[in-house]
Amino acid sequence: MRVSRNGITTATAHMTTLVLIACAQPDSTATAQSPNGDPSTTRVEATASFPISGQAIHYFSTAVVHGQDTTETGMVQRSTDVIQITGDLTGTVLYHPVSVFDFAAGTLVNTGIQVFSGTVKGSAPVLLYDDSFRFEVNLNTGETVGEIHLGRNPYAPPTGGWYECEAFVVSTGMTPEGNAMVDYRGTCTAYGNVG
Repeated sequence: MRVSRNGITTATAHMTTLVLIACAQPDSTATAQSPNGDPSTTRVEATASFPISGQAIHYFSTAVVHGQDTTETGMVQRSTDVIQITGDLTGTVLYHPVSVFDFAAGTLVNTGIQVFSGTVKGSAPVLLYDDSFRFEVNLNTGETVGEIHLGRNPYAPPTGGWYECEAFVVSTGMTPEGNAMVDYRGTCTAYGNVG
């Protein structure tokens, strides 16, 4: 994203958080509680944990800004952005960040909601959901750091399998078009079929 302040255009970066849901896995036994919270219903245990890593490009050039509200030290912006993920997570993210800019401190914090459609280490296509990501950007240097906390969509049906993933994200630069590039690294845990 490029933000113009006092005639100076600053390249800023914000990235995605992925939450993986509704991915069918073979076989399961009991340990993790069903997402509907009823302990007497479906429960599953983790079937496998594995490391994940890869890259992503956040396309500021196609972002749609829905609104901006001025604050004492900056602004709050709401937008829809697209992010392409490659590596162990491969697919597209529809990203709805709430971006809090503090120009006095030179910071940007992104929270919000995002949805991912793609694969996990070559799995069948999955739908991913996240509403707990947090990315912090230094507006002066463009450095971005963030945490991804992945989990099952609370609105998913109580059957099927899913992944829970956690990862850290760091910026690696910008494309010639001004889009942000990042690396991610973390761990996913697969959960088997619930039923």
